[in-house]
Amino acid sequence: MTDFVALLQSARRAGDHQRIIELIPYARLLGMRFIEDEHGLLFRLPFQRQNLGNPYQPALHGGVIGACMENAAIVHLLWNQESIRLPKIIDFSIDYLRPGRPEELCVRCDVRRQGKRVANVGIVAWQAPGQRTVATARTHFLLMPGAL
Repeated sequence: MTDFVALLQSARRAGDHQRIIELIPYARLLGMRFIEDEHGLLFRLPFQRQNLGNPYQPALHGGVIGACMENAAIVHLLWNQESIRLPKIIDFSIDYLRPGRPEELCVRCDVRRQGKRVANVGIVAWQAPGQRTVATARTHFLLMPGAL
């Protein structure tokens, strides 16, 4: 646990986005990346053939889309909140609006409400051009107290 806390604090101080992704094995496996821009955090899932669910259509696997969105919300909370522990998921509800094409997936999160113990996060995933929304999700996380 102390290694996680030290790495998290160090990554925040250095503004090292990728180091946060490296702390979460599944996010690392998916190949997720994120940057900060004028609208906040922008998460990206580069296209990888292994992420296809149906190679004949071809379409991204729904589980990959959902996992990317869930991990984006976790990283969003870690980067922006003062928690030093991984948020624990309470529930996750996703609406798939259209198939994900075999190209990069972009994700943004919005903390809609946060208390001392629970955070409600909205998540949108899309693919350019035209900002084609692929999925939306809502999730609640149990926040573990602990200030930096």
